[in-house]
Amino acid sequence: MNEPKVTDLDYINFLLAAPRVVSCTEGARVQPVGPRRAAHDALNRLLHRHEPDTTPLWREAEPLVDRTCGLLIIDDTTLDKPYARVIALVHRHWSGKHHRTVAGINLVTLVWSDDTHAVPCDYRLFDAPNDGLTKNDHFRAMLQTAQARGFTPRYVCFDGWYSGLANLKHIRTLGMSWFTRLKANRLVNPDGMGNRQLADCAIRNAGTRVHLKGYGFILVFRVDTPDGDTEYWATSDLLMTMDLRTTTARQIWSIETYHRDIKQFCGVERCMVRSERAQRNHIGWALRTYLRLIWHELDTGSSRFATKLDIIRPAIQQFLTDPSAVLRGFPQAGMAYKRATA
Repeated sequence: MNEPKVTDLDYINFLLAAPRVVSCTEGARVQPVGPRRAAHDALNRLLHRHEPDTTPLWREAEPLVDRTCGLLIIDDTTLDKPYARVIALVHRHWSGKHHRTVAGINLVTLVWSDDTHAVPCDYRLFDAPNDGLTKNDHFRAMLQTAQARGFTPRYVCFDGWYSGLANLKHIRTLGMSWFTRLKANRLVNPDGMGNRQLADCAIRNAGTRVHLKGYGFILVFRVDTPDGDTEYWATSDLLMTMDLRTTTARQIWSIETYHRDIKQFCGVERCMVRSERAQRNHIGWALRTYLRLIWHELDTGSSRFATKLDIIRPAIQQFLTDPSAVLRGFPQAGMAYKRATA
């Protein structure tokens, strides 16, 4: 069997360099000239040949994390597929970007954060109509894998959507502490007088110890937001201080930056193939592309945005040196002026 002309690392480097278009056709057009120049079919076969696997992502992320500290953060994002008709894995999901339900692929990621970077360590794709697994199933599976890999984080953090009792109890069985937001209608018993909704309890900004129905004692903080809303942040750590709550809540935001970066710099939602295997491979390789940007930032101090510009700038400089090399037949300004005044 002939050796493949392109590998997963070639595809990752293409995603790293491509400014916007990341199709197989575009990938073939930018291949280096030579006897083994890959065509569109070679890239297409690459996406369909590999067996999707999250293990390579962990192998590359492992040197970047400290498994004995930091936060494990789990959240999901919708990869927009507004024109999809027959693309696998595409379902209707709520989008925080569009503030409505849209067609897309739902990516659930577990990242490790040290307050400066969000390093993806594991991920799942939500496809309940076909595999029967809910987001909560993926949530618990990734935490189980994290424990097997030796993670003992300061806290497991997640959105209030994942704060069901089954998830909270699962985290407790893993020997980990958690930190999340609770909805105002969660039933708690703050004073031994019976369960009532959080909104009806006198919860202090500095934290109030309450009994969460079906779980046990937790610490809840009341946060009054600038827009007049009220949030309830909760943790299984009964010794958490108000300052630590503020710091941890700010640190959780790193996963939102991660979601933005994989879409803006890694082309994670721009794959144009239809099959499930190809989509899974593309998304996994896009996350490994993000890891390379993090590696480069830690090594050089260059941000993800600056790194992408450093790749594109030489091409712009080359064009400005001789625009006629691309815009053939278009007259220069001086020539056009002479013809107009002749």
